[in-house]
Amino acid sequence: MRLALGLALLFGLASAASAGDYTDEAALTDLFAQLRAATSEEQAQAIDDQIWRVWTTPTDALLQARMQEAIDARDRGDPQAAIAVLDKLVEDYPTYAEAWNQRATMHYITGNFDASIADCGKVLELEPRHFGALAGRALMYLQQGRRALALRDMATALAIHPFLVERRLFPELQQEVTRV
Repeated sequence: MRLALGLALLFGLASAASAGDYTDEAALTDLFAQLRAATSEEQAQAIDDQIWRVWTTPTDALLQARMQEAIDARDRGDPQAAIAVLDKLVEDYPTYAEAWNQRATMHYITGNFDASIADCGKVLELEPRHFGALAGRALMYLQQGRRALALRDMATALAIHPFLVERRLFPELQQEVTRV
């Protein structure tokens, strides 16, 4: 009986870890509600900054240290080093959406749009509210001349974050922000 209970507990913990709960979901839920209620660009930007802080600061200490290594490489202007760290992160933490997003960003910077678009797709599987992945993918689609796909992603991103600066690239989406 004890063995069965111990195994159940062990497998329960393993499945919880594999669920990718590396961010403070309660904080994100609250921040996204605040973002939807924002009435100005300045207010939305302050909330946006907080969301990014939650996304890039995972709750797991080891993951956080490794993520910081990738961000440091990015900030040094070394996308290849960042990609190397992020490749290992997405392998070790496949359900941590922000590792995929950061790698998508590095692929974008290096001009590898196909890899970046694929990584954005993975981000959105894991975190459908990721307005950064949506807006980034929209920009790549736009650069590839795939305007319909770009419009789809940007409209979805704007439904989450109505004050994204990228909206200016899509005049057909330049409508007054309204609240229901």
